[in-house]
Amino acid sequence: MHDGTRTGPPPGTAGYGEAAEALAEQYESVDFAEVHREVLHLFPERPDTVLDIGAGTGRDAAALAGRGHRVVAVEPTAALRAVGRRLHADRDIEWIDDALPGLRTLLGRRFGLVLLTAVWMHLDQDERPAAMETVSGLVGSGGRVVLSLRHGPVPPGRRMFPVTADETAALARRYGLAALHLAHGGDPLGRADVTWSHLVLERP
Repeated sequence: MHDGTRTGPPPGTAGYGEAAEALAEQYESVDFAEVHREVLHLFPERPDTVLDIGAGTGRDAAALAGRGHRVVAVEPTAALRAVGRRLHADRDIEWIDDALPGLRTLLGRRFGLVLLTAVWMHLDQDERPAAMETVSGLVGSGGRVVLSLRHGPVPPGRRMFPVTADETAALARRYGLAALHLAHGGDPLGRADVTWSHLVLERP
């Protein structure tokens, strides 16, 4: 992970760069609104500042930019960033190469919405507290964090850890974020052995 002196890709990105084109096809095949349907009603209705951490190929970033939000997309995997820039060149997205738990390039910035789609389970138990402290520091007053957790077998070559929504909400409370909403759902890609938790946190 990124501590300001990163010399290689973060461990959590293992298996993504090599499969960037195939993953892009997979990610972009699912509509933004379908992925986030359990929590979409809690996204900002008016244009706001949005940080998409682990933005992948930019599906969500592009959709949010299209809705008038000012979007910063953080993606540590160069191949995914390149695909995202190409696919969504028509959207005004600020792309950044960085990763949790540090995100040093964003120090001092605040956002109305921080999006963590299928990111959190890539962090181990030692990284998650530091990452939550970082995320909390990026959320402006009244801002929200929308976070999804993948549950199921770990694909070959990937690095993921079992983490629950309850554990994540408890950790968030330590850093000043309150759990606003929790939902569970199936897999948008139709994988029978994969389920998701959708957690919305808020800075009071």
